[in-house]
Amino acid sequence: MKAGIIRALVLSFALNAISASADTADKWIAKARAFLGNESALTAVTSIHFTGTMEAPGDLKLPAEIVFQKFFRQRITLKGPKVIEITALDGYDAWQKRINAENPLQWQVVLLDALQVKRLRANTLENLSFYSGHEMKDCAIQVAGDSDVDGVACVKLTFAHVGGVTFQRFFEKATGRLVKTITENGTEIREEGELVVSGVRFPRRVVNKAPNGTVTAITFEKVVVNESFPAEIFTVPALQSR
Repeated sequence: MKAGIIRALVLSFALNAISASADTADKWIAKARAFLGNESALTAVTSIHFTGTMEAPGDLKLPAEIVFQKFFRQRITLKGPKVIEITALDGYDAWQKRINAENPLQWQVVLLDALQVKRLRANTLENLSFYSGHEMKDCAIQVAGDSDVDGVACVKLTFAHVGGVTFQRFFEKATGRLVKTITENGTEIREEGELVVSGVRFPRRVVNKAPNGTVTAITFEKVVVNESFPAEIFTVPALQSR
């Protein structure tokens, strides 16, 4: 057999293998999206507004508010008895503001570093894309094989974002339900219960377990989609009070 024919066959085999892999990823993503809602409901979402309670070690419970808005805008507010903490993303800018709860005129702002910006961008994209590869154009999505999670037959998909930010997601084969997620730093994320809003299924509770065993959780009382938020709530605050 001529070398040119061999090369052509090898190339054809490689292209077919890549295509099959992509088709498999697309198949599982389609199933996972269908579990969350129909395509028209998912693609219509431009913002998500979560309101709930954060539970941290030491029986600490804090009112929490999370906003995701296209494109690449996020704002998390945690209200403690002494400190109100706001973490926000505005495109390629990210910041954290800590406010004295007893005297709001006392506050400080810190700009977040490049890796933190990349994590917030990936997190925002993940929450608004509902696993869609078309929405996450800079994210490489690959099938990483089968897995058993607590007796549930799952398929594992890896979502690799720019800067080494990754999410390993385990989807139940039978339904497309997300069973658990593992981030690049080893944090395990589980979702419990559901809230259905505008035809889209959201978790009622999200539990995070860090590699050191620390567990935090947030329970959502309310989810609102497609609110319009002013740009200034995401913009880096002036570094001096007026």
